[in-house]
Amino acid sequence: MGNRVVREDYEWVYTDQPHADRRKEILAKYPEIKSLMGPDHRLKWIVCMMVAIQFLAFYLVKDLDWKWVLFWTYAFGSCINHSMTLAIHEISHNTAFGNNKAMWNRYFAMFANLPIGLPYSASFKRYHLDHHRYLGGDGVDVDIPTEFEGWFFCTSFRKLIWIILQPLFYAIRPLYINPKPISHLELTNTAIQVAFNVALYWLLGAKPVVYMLAGSMLGMGLHPISGHFIAEHYMFMKGHETYSYYGSLNLLTFNVGYHNEHHDFPSVPGRRLPMVKKIAAEYYDDLPNYSSWVKVLYDFIMDDSLSPYSRIKRTLKGDVKQE
Repeated sequence: MGNRVVREDYEWVYTDQPHADRRKEILAKYPEIKSLMGPDHRLKWIVCMMVAIQFLAFYLVKDLDWKWVLFWTYAFGSCINHSMTLAIHEISHNTAFGNNKAMWNRYFAMFANLPIGLPYSASFKRYHLDHHRYLGGDGVDVDIPTEFEGWFFCTSFRKLIWIILQPLFYAIRPLYINPKPISHLELTNTAIQVAFNVALYWLLGAKPVVYMLAGSMLGMGLHPISGHFIAEHYMFMKGHETYSYYGSLNLLTFNVGYHNEHHDFPSVPGRRLPMVKKIAAEYYDDLPNYSSWVKVLYDFIMDDSLSPYSRIKRTLKGDVKQE
């Protein structure tokens, strides 16, 4: 558990990301994929149901012993809250109401944000679209760990701590790598979330607030679902920067595991990504993929050749237009 990893720098490349070229090639061959783009009208109802489930859970945990509050926080609340963050990911691509109602999507994401407890939906939208447009871009893509993370979390034990603390690093990394002026939507998101948190405490007490906030932190830390953070873009095989996962946890995560398909076609809602894979099977079947996010986490921690440095990075050229 104390061995140092081999990598001492990112994997620097001088080529563009593969997704744009593959998208053009697939669309030229299978133009019917365009029909899969557009909003998923079931998404808003699923999100409303999940929010209602968490609201019910807030009420049910208010009178439990603390040991049971903590148990249900990890066993149930963390799963729902992590799933809700991936619903917000879906909404950030305007898949709830479509591109013509962009602001409807923004405010609906704030509604989906309520059970998470931390106001993040507005900021996520701004940085996530940069991640798609400039995948691996130095100084722009905040999904890439910082130099400090790569240098310090260099043993199995430290990598374990890093995974536990992932929510913290995802929160502070944008401020260090690519700080942006605060937008009015971020201020609105924060005001709505703080008001909700205060109202929840005033109405139901501390236990639902702990259930909510701890569930978000635990669900995005050392948790089976959080394996997607590592699985998506960490370079387990040299030369491959995006990986798909085709396991059962896609049922809880809006098919975020179909990550090559998602980066190729970000306008296709998660529910339809398996259809993309089926139509253009010859483009995806031979790409490296995973069947277990738990194994991804284990391998990342135990393999001395893997670390936060195990990311493909590129220097961007020309005009960089960010959100």
